[in-house]
Amino acid sequence: ALTVRFITRRFIGDYDPTLEMIYRHVAIMDGEMVHFEILDTAGQEDSLQIEEKIKWGDGFAVVYSVTDRCSFDEVMRLCFLINHIHSSPKRSSGGEQPPVVIVANKKDLQFDRMVSTEDGENLSKALKLPFYEIS
Repeated sequence: ALTVRFITRRFIGDYDPTLEMIYRHVAIMDGEMVHFEILDTAGQEDSLQIEEKIKWGDGFAVVYSVTDRCSFDEVMRLCFLINHIHSSPKRSSGGEQPPVVIVANKKDLQFDRMVSTEDGENLSKALKLPFYEIS
């Protein structure tokens, strides 16, 4: 839903989170045309699948739901995998780390919240990554 919102500038309520999609989008950022290819994963990959997807990416938004503690618990593992895979000597980028941001979604669902803002902030500080809580 976050990717669809970025591309269309609208919230689409009918969204199947189990479908993996690649979205292509062009946007003007800082006066330059930027071409995006966004892989919106279904979040149900096994270890080999997720490693291949991490190799594919040049930047990452690691998104969890504040209403789902298990999704939050996956953030550290995913950030570790991103760091490990992109620092591999086999990569031609010279070990330069890709940009990564942690995003907490569904902040409007206060009554269903299972992960506090403080939990997200503490994790982002520990990982030294930017953190945003959105709805």
